[in-house]
Amino acid sequence: MKPMRFLLAVLALPTAALAQPAPLFEKALPDLPGKEVTLVEVVLPPGGASPAHRHNAHVVVYVLEGRITMQVKDKPPQTLGVGQTFYEQPEDIHTVGRNASATAPARFLAFFIKSKGAPRTVPVP
Repeated sequence: MKPMRFLLAVLALPTAALAQPAPLFEKALPDLPGKEVTLVEVVLPPGGASPAHRHNAHVVVYVLEGRITMQVKDKPPQTLGVGQTFYEQPEDIHTVGRNASATAPARFLAFFIKSKGAPRTVPVP
């Protein structure tokens, strides 16, 4: 059985509709009480993007396929290709997360270290 993939809709997607994909891996961190690590796979269709959000977590993104453009508030955007990474701090507001291609999908892994039971993604108005 293939892992569940998460499809983020195009820019017109209302912020409230930002769903959370099923984790590929999730585990409590016994040496960091109250913290857990979670790994999810995100698939962006051609031209797909996410609305502004935050994670309230340390997040590392690793690109598996295609090219994605990422930006957090007050920092320049970065366009990443296969094998490249992106880091978000818990206080960062993720202002841009989009597939850099209008014709090919993009796929990446997102690795979170967060408070146990807290949502991975929180919409930002």
